[in-house]
Amino acid sequence: MLIKILIGGAVAVVAFVALVATRPSQFRVARTATIVAPASAVFAQVNDFHNWDAWNPWAKIDRSMTQTYEGAPAGAGAVYTWAGNHEVGAGRMTLIESRPNDLIRVKLEFLKPFRSTSLAEFTFKPAGDRTVVTWSMTGQNNFIAKAVHLVMNMDRMIGGNFEKGLASMKAVVEG
Repeated sequence: MLIKILIGGAVAVVAFVALVATRPSQFRVARTATIVAPASAVFAQVNDFHNWDAWNPWAKIDRSMTQTYEGAPAGAGAVYTWAGNHEVGAGRMTLIESRPNDLIRVKLEFLKPFRSTSLAEFTFKPAGDRTVVTWSMTGQNNFIAKAVHLVMNMDRMIGGNFEKGLASMKAVVEG
């Protein structure tokens, strides 16, 4: 009887490992909004981390989180660090590429609740008197992340916050 239980357990472990191994090694989450404003006005909200407090959804989740700014005041080289409650965790963002009114790339280094590195991108596409802004995040899934994503969908975890952030950005820029 004990041997059957051990064999059944081993089969379950092997099946779980095989299932996790088949999961994607990368993730991407993206949301888009149209803002009635020129690309330069929308770009300015993202290019300066000091402006993020007005629309960043995670800043609203933990109003008492610690925030610091380093490096360049805006654009490439600007650095923002945060430490907050269990919902926002702790980490560091470094603005690594800034092409006016076109593209911003941000390296995200999460320290808590778990360590990981991702890349956020904001693209700005003029459309008449409007700007179509897309906020995306990509990253690598190691084995543990693949296992976690079996029960926690990354798109559902952060996609809603991207939508809230873009809606807040729209209100700030159009207001």
